[in-house]
Amino acid sequence: MALLKRYGLYMVAAAFFFYMFYSLSFPYESAPPPQPGHNDADDAPINEAPKGDGRKSYDWSKIPIQHPVVSDMIPLPTGAPKALPKIQHEFKEEDPTAKHIRETRREEVKKQFLKCWTSYRQKAWMHDELEPISGKATDPFGGWAATLVDAMDTLWIMDLKEEFTSAVTDIGKIDFGYTPAEKINVFETTIRHLGGLLAAYELSGEERLLKKAKEVGEMLYHAFDTPNRMPITRWDFHNAGQGNKQEADETVLVAEIGSLTMEFTRLSQLTKDPKWYDAITRITQVFDRQQDMTKLRGMWPIVVNAKKRDFTKDTSFTIAAMADSTYEYFAKTYALLGGLDPVYKKLYEQSMDTAIKHTLFRPMTPENADMLMSGMVRTEGTNTMLLPEMQHLVCYAGGMFALGGKIFENPEHVTIGRKLTDTCVWAYKASPAGIMPEVSQLYKCANMSDCTWDEKAWKEEVARRADVGNEDDPLKNIANLRLPLGFTAINDRRYILRPEAIESVFIMYRITGLQQWQAAAWDMFTAIQKHTDTDLGNAALADVSADNPPKVDSMESFWMAETLKYFYLIFSEPDVISLDDYVFNTEAHPFKIPKPKN
Repeated sequence: MALLKRYGLYMVAAAFFFYMFYSLSFPYESAPPPQPGHNDADDAPINEAPKGDGRKSYDWSKIPIQHPVVSDMIPLPTGAPKALPKIQHEFKEEDPTAKHIRETRREEVKKQFLKCWTSYRQKAWMHDELEPISGKATDPFGGWAATLVDAMDTLWIMDLKEEFTSAVTDIGKIDFGYTPAEKINVFETTIRHLGGLLAAYELSGEERLLKKAKEVGEMLYHAFDTPNRMPITRWDFHNAGQGNKQEADETVLVAEIGSLTMEFTRLSQLTKDPKWYDAITRITQVFDRQQDMTKLRGMWPIVVNAKKRDFTKDTSFTIAAMADSTYEYFAKTYALLGGLDPVYKKLYEQSMDTAIKHTLFRPMTPENADMLMSGMVRTEGTNTMLLPEMQHLVCYAGGMFALGGKIFENPEHVTIGRKLTDTCVWAYKASPAGIMPEVSQLYKCANMSDCTWDEKAWKEEVARRADVGNEDDPLKNIANLRLPLGFTAINDRRYILRPEAIESVFIMYRITGLQQWQAAAWDMFTAIQKHTDTDLGNAALADVSADNPPKVDSMESFWMAETLKYFYLIFSEPDVISLDDYVFNTEAHPFKIPKPKN
């Protein structure tokens, strides 16, 4: 989540970090450079006749691997899965009034999903996305019907079986051997297309979906066909299709190389073919070997060198944008493997110990609330400096800590997850539109235990950051900045229909059973619906600090795959996709957790 896309946004965020770090006298060392251009495919195996632009469709299962794994293929762990600790709250019989309210709200979410789905089907079918204002179609994700594939499991979960069955037939027509795109984002294709197909198969048992998932897997496997078996994350699809040589890149976002484990593991589990598990385990081994060798021991920097397999050199660290799902996947992959590979427990616990110590801070708010947020860290020698920012994307971390705390029986992590999620709920309520912005900054309390609201100190920090003072009254122009109390800056005022806040609210509800989380979710949904609703669907917003935020003609596939799914699930019965039975990938696609036989 191409400025409005997930990792297009990450590039915007990277540019934004340049500005923030320079403003704080932090030098920022590296960001991924442009990748080389693609070559047309002339001589590779084909599935069908050339497309209109003369390119051909590759049958990836028949294109030879130049750097095959011959004798040291890493197998899936064997043995009976371990019984994981219980995650969900023990829900008791529901009050009839509460049930009526919950079901009414659930149907409102479903109604909006159907509106979006119908518009997509009528105006952008088989394209990646619908533009919800103009009604135009757009193809930012390879032209492989991203919204269709991404929303399949949502259709099933919402009991829209007729629409699901009809869509399966059209999914069979998607040609993953061809794209007009010059570059393919391996991460985005993995979480949206591979993850979406696998989850839809797991829920429905429809074998055609697994067959299609394997097609995607065969294609993505060729991105790993490099001398050191590290993947090319911004991948030249046509160069690989021609059979040309490939090398991993020297500058790679850690989230893009570290967030493939769940989908590749699940594909190997379902097909009984270990090659995809082997591919991602080689990455996991690098994380494991180098975890104590980085400049912030326990975590890995935002930018890593895949060509040299060196994940240690950069000096900027975060669990937010550009790094997020690497950390999210450790506990989830542990669960997906039935607890049979202890390395994921080690990676989670040591990285979160470091994140707690260095990235978390308590924001100063008028309510004097005991909340937490996770910022960005820069290291200089033995010194660490924390930028107290708040990203909408980092709101996923509340759910990550809470799940990790349950899986690894660490109550402190559950508490941290609750405090992180509290801050995101607070940020929604504090915004004039009732929706938190993409990127902002908060006032960092001096310590975690004692923090009392000081309006004068807050205003001085706002004035310092914004340089809005004048000779007569240095605080006079603060009102022009449109900052809610507690915010010291808003660096990106957009809302792009993001799911991360409702994701963690949903997880906290399922873990605690407290209805306050359902109430918070409904406030979030009504605010989002009020400001983003269009004749065709829901549109991103340009400025949530305005009373009437202007709309942007964009509706990413994750709106129906994630955001509306989590809103629907929090108002569903607790046994619908129970957290004791399923673990979600970072695109909200549920994979079934293996259980020991009774």
